[in-house]
Amino acid sequence: MKVVGLKLLDEFKKKHGDCRRQIDGWVNDVTNSNWRSFNDIKKDYPQASILHDNTVIFNIKGNNYRLATVVVIVAGRVFITLRG
Repeated sequence: MKVVGLKLLDEFKKKHGDCRRQIDGWVNDVTNSNWRSFNDIKKDYPQASILHDNTVIFNIKGNNYRLATVVVIVAGRVFITLRG
């Protein structure tokens, strides 16, 4: 998968250095994944919340932070939409 919006994550990591390692790990995991369905996401991230309109919320650092994304499976893209 390709992660779109890495600049947003970089800015967030500058403000919240305590989650830098977890975000970098998430980016690495997603970049190396080949998700074909939302079930594949749930296999890798059982605590992820899959909402309407392809929105997926990932818990970062033990749910201290939540990362909102839009996942477009057919295009192989994960778009960062909100973090906090």
